[in-house]
Amino acid sequence: MYPEVVPLGYFWCQNMQKRAEIEQNATIGDAGELLESKGLAMKKLDHRLSVAPMLDWTDKHSRYFYRLMTQHTVLYTEMVTTGAILRGKGDYLSYDDAEHPLVLQLGGSDVKAMTECAKIAEQYGYDEVNINVGCPSDRVQNGRFGACLMAEPALVAECVNEMQSATNIPVTVKSRIGIDDLDSYEFLHTFIEEVAKADCNHFIIHARKAWLTGLSPKQNRDVPPLDYDRVYQIKNDFKALEISINGGIKTFSEANEHLQHIDGVMIGREVYNSPYMLADADNEIYQSNTTKLSRSEVIDLMVPYIDQTIANGGRAWHVLRHMLGLCNGLSGARKFRQHLSECAGKNGASGQVLLDAFNKVTLP
Repeated sequence: MYPEVVPLGYFWCQNMQKRAEIEQNATIGDAGELLESKGLAMKKLDHRLSVAPMLDWTDKHSRYFYRLMTQHTVLYTEMVTTGAILRGKGDYLSYDDAEHPLVLQLGGSDVKAMTECAKIAEQYGYDEVNINVGCPSDRVQNGRFGACLMAEPALVAECVNEMQSATNIPVTVKSRIGIDDLDSYEFLHTFIEEVAKADCNHFIIHARKAWLTGLSPKQNRDVPPLDYDRVYQIKNDFKALEISINGGIKTFSEANEHLQHIDGVMIGREVYNSPYMLADADNEIYQSNTTKLSRSEVIDLMVPYIDQTIANGGRAWHVLRHMLGLCNGLSGARKFRQHLSECAGKNGASGQVLLDAFNKVTLP
């Protein structure tokens, strides 16, 4: 049986009340020490590895699945717009407490709305809020957020400043190295410099520029060439900032090479397509000497989660669509994917579908 779920943000809200009491009764000089002594200081995440926010992919089900395999990797939500949070009818922010460390990626540019959403994110218990300044799609541009905001560093800085002032969780920025013809190193340097003045201390940089016209979002992930050296140079020029790199990274060996130059690595599609790679993350990236779960153990843990999701009104496919690549590289992987694809969407499908699919795999 699954334990009863505590309402989201309950413990965080209790801590926020205690934090406010301490800050009111302490001087500026000693408030930080008091907060730290009581375990209430702003928690700094270890961003050495993170899974990129991916629209329609990094939902709460995929994140729960990933967290089973890695304790330390930082997970991101798919981008959620300010309009969805403030005016939408669905619950776009719910998650399982096991998903921490967890970052909400926010899409928007209206300072007031962004600030209100940052406060809501803190109330829900998110560890950080990340501003999307990297997505190149037409729909995002029409809403005046995503990569087009690289041309408006003053606006991004204002958002960061107001969001940081209103909350006690870090606000970070994910960007490209440039947009359209604004792709010089000086352009990127100016963007980072201006936003950093608003007390943004962590930037995740996709090492490709974005073409806002002429290329689809999919093409923007592959066609513009990678320029890792440009991201390295940003780290050299802004040594006090935390800089993470994103784009085209497929292995932890590659990740560790990047970590010789910058602070963190973000991997997206490779994790989604071959999620079991995360079982090695804690040992290979964080050197934590963690016991690695087998695929069989992961599946045994996911079956009750799937059944609980169904009991809560969901469907097996909502979870299992994220698990198609779990057995990639093993004999029978194609049959595993085929069984999930054909059976997980049927009426009455349950966690048993996953067990039946795994029976088609031959373990080494």
